[in-house]
Amino acid sequence: MASKIAKTIARQKEKYLIPILQKQPAKKANTEARIAEGQFYEAHQQLRVISARHTKASNWEAAIDVLYNGSLALLKAGQGGSGGDLALLLVETYAKGEIEVTAESKDKLFTLLRAFPQDEPTRKKFMGESIGWSAKFGEYENGDPELHHLVGTLYAQDCEPYEAERHFALGTKDSPEALARLEYDWYTQDDAYTAPLYAARAVFPYLLTQNLRSANKAFIIFTSRLSSSNPSLGVQDVSSEKSDARIYPSLPLLNFLNLLLLAITSGSADLFRSLNKRYATNIKEVDIWNDALAQIGELYFGIKKPRQGNPLFDMMEGMLFGGGSNASSQKKTPKRIATPMDVPAPDLD
Repeated sequence: MASKIAKTIARQKEKYLIPILQKQPAKKANTEARIAEGQFYEAHQQLRVISARHTKASNWEAAIDVLYNGSLALLKAGQGGSGGDLALLLVETYAKGEIEVTAESKDKLFTLLRAFPQDEPTRKKFMGESIGWSAKFGEYENGDPELHHLVGTLYAQDCEPYEAERHFALGTKDSPEALARLEYDWYTQDDAYTAPLYAARAVFPYLLTQNLRSANKAFIIFTSRLSSSNPSLGVQDVSSEKSDARIYPSLPLLNFLNLLLLAITSGSADLFRSLNKRYATNIKEVDIWNDALAQIGELYFGIKKPRQGNPLFDMMEGMLFGGGSNASSQKKTPKRIATPMDVPAPDLD
């Protein structure tokens, strides 16, 4: 009988006394009930107050738990503004608590990113702040590749190719294929002769970040889709002792890109100069390549270029080396530059 009484007291203590003493579980349950009842504003404000108390006490684990679960519940309830606000506060808490980039800390961000409504204004800021945090507290100075890949994928799904391109350039080993497919799908809405312009959009970002392997992969995937989707396109296979190449007689600039990749592999500055001279007329027709090619000449062949504005590279540099506002002021050294071929993509399901 004494044993049964002791067990009963223990159950009552666990059910009622501990929540009263700790307060947090009871409040957490209260906010969950408010969300379920549609009292979103009240739940949002209460979650902010609870997390602030934990943050003040440097109880980062509890603060993160409150913000993550609260944000996810509100986002799932269709409250993008309130859920987004808590998501941003979560990343801010990551930074304040100097939380390192781990599979667990990233997984919370992945889950919230997928839960955001597409048209929620705070989502874009959350993307930038998340990458900024990962740049400051992670291994890669430009931000975590898995985060970049997921953000790029979401932008691609939203039909925002410009944003997607910039993130795929610093993504995972799966990013070159994703970028090439994005560019090809975009190209199919344009005239047939513009194929080289879209192929370049898949190649140049990787060359400008000195990732030749991903540039080659993106080019191969793009041109393979081009050939298979256009059986009437004249293609000639050319082989030599050192390399094989596909020639597109009707698309000279596509041939230029192919030969450019081969020239970079060889490291011959003379070959690079000859290539530019040979295709000068064609390149002139798309003068937006000039700055990128000048930068490539300097990066791979040591050909110094005049110090002047470089729109493409400035665009890449501004995003790739910037990140969110919380992460640009201080950087740990040394850090790695993300190489997409080295990093697996996150699960997108």
